[in-house]
Amino acid sequence: MPQTLEESVAVAGYYPALATTVLRSAIAGEDVHAHFVQTETTFDTAEVRRHMTVLVLTDSRLMRVHMDDGVGPTGENTHEAQATVETSLVSNLRTMALTHVVHHPETFKEGDLPSELVLAVGNGIHTRIELEPATCGDQNCEADHGYTGGITGDDTLVRVSAIADGADAVRALQDFAATLQRRLGEKA
Repeated sequence: MPQTLEESVAVAGYYPALATTVLRSAIAGEDVHAHFVQTETTFDTAEVRRHMTVLVLTDSRLMRVHMDDGVGPTGENTHEAQATVETSLVSNLRTMALTHVVHHPETFKEGDLPSELVLAVGNGIHTRIELEPATCGDQNCEADHGYTGGITGDDTLVRVSAIADGADAVRALQDFAATLQRRLGEKA
């Protein structure tokens, strides 16, 4: 695992020993070409929760590691963290979109950073099926019309904002996305 990735995880400060262990296992000795680390804090009515996303690009794979923490299974002041690794083969990546959001575009100059970046990668890891009972439109009809619904891909989605995350985070996601775009171009 490259030292820059270890340093980024350490700076994030979100259970770095757990994150590093999970990342080392997932990377499994492959060369890392790019990585991106993002932490978020969310406020629930009863507690504060933290979340960390780590994107890692190797020769053959795009990995998304996400870690969450919360109340443990007993709910008696115990705490737990979960780390999940999702892996896509670069050869299976279907799409990538990078949205640049610029506040006050009239003052934007070449070389300026966008105010926000949103990276979406169609990796085909998860697909969500949403079903609901079908109807014919007649409110008095009691016939079984089966089900209707849709299948939605659950892409990798990362958003950073200069205001919330800082300019370094925007630059880091921009660099990661550029490397990923090159890799996708090479496989074409």
